[in-house]
Amino acid sequence: MIGLATSIGRGLRLKLSDWGGSARLLGTLLLHLGACLRRFALVREQIFFVGNRSLSLIGVSGLFVGFVLALQGYYTLQRYGSAEAVGLLVALSLVRELGPVVAALLFAGRAGTSLTAEIGLMKAGEQLSAMEMMAVDPIQRVLAPRFWAGVIAMPLLAAVFSAIGIIGGWLVAVPLIGIDAGSFWSQMQGGVDVFKDVGNGVVKSVVFGVTVSFVALLQGYSCRPTPEGVSEATTRTVVLSSLAVLGLDFILTAMMFSI
Repeated sequence: MIGLATSIGRGLRLKLSDWGGSARLLGTLLLHLGACLRRFALVREQIFFVGNRSLSLIGVSGLFVGFVLALQGYYTLQRYGSAEAVGLLVALSLVRELGPVVAALLFAGRAGTSLTAEIGLMKAGEQLSAMEMMAVDPIQRVLAPRFWAGVIAMPLLAAVFSAIGIIGGWLVAVPLIGIDAGSFWSQMQGGVDVFKDVGNGVVKSVVFGVTVSFVALLQGYSCRPTPEGVSEATTRTVVLSSLAVLGLDFILTAMMFSI
């Protein structure tokens, strides 16, 4: 009985220590915003790495999501004689939910894993330790620019995803199905609120950018400096980021659209 209590206490202590270290790392990354702005070239390079190289994946995915939304929305709305509102359905689904969420999941799979593998390999190759020996803070020089690049790139990628998804919905609804183009755009324009719908979607994408970037960097920075450790950290990045995005999406949706 005493041994069981000791094991539980040891496990709780280690878990609290991990949580404390993670919170301390997040606070340090947030405090390095000023240093990153002063040396924005480092952030710009990482925006290209995590953002520009993800555009093809985001664009193609958004296009096909728009196709599916238009088809499913038309089949559903046609039963109630409201097929002209398919444009509104596509736009609200994308800017409120699917744009930020799906873009964040794709961002975690494409850019998050790359960040984790990169930091993990730098740790395994003792490059981070070498920086510390040269009195260079690896968090400020390596982690912070990548963190803020992910925070900046995520809302932009979500906006691209939503915009291309709306275009995909138009391609299916108007030329293919035959819905009037004026009704498609006018329903969308009249039903989508800039602040309540688009603004909340932007807030979600920023939160998801912070979450995915932090999880990716944390897993790479804390992984075992071995090939197996880097592989496990990369897998944990995808799993934890996906779960965190979906959980935060529920919380943010409940807060934003229930008030």
